[in-house]
Amino acid sequence: MAFFTYLHVALSTRLAELRRDGERGDSPVPTAVIIAGLVTAAVAVTAIVSTKATAWMNSIQGP
Repeated sequence: MAFFTYLHVALSTRLAELRRDGERGDSPVPTAVIIAGLVTAAVAVTAIVSTKATAWMNSIQGP
């Protein structure tokens, strides 16, 4: 039972510290939007390069 009391006190203390700290950084939403945009751009570039490479390989005459 003492362990649960200690755990409760430690968790309560940590949450109180987090609430007091007003400056905790940027919201994760803009970061997620930026990452989603970068992933979309990477997929688009990969698709374009793959299409061009496939067309180039198909244009090569076989032996």
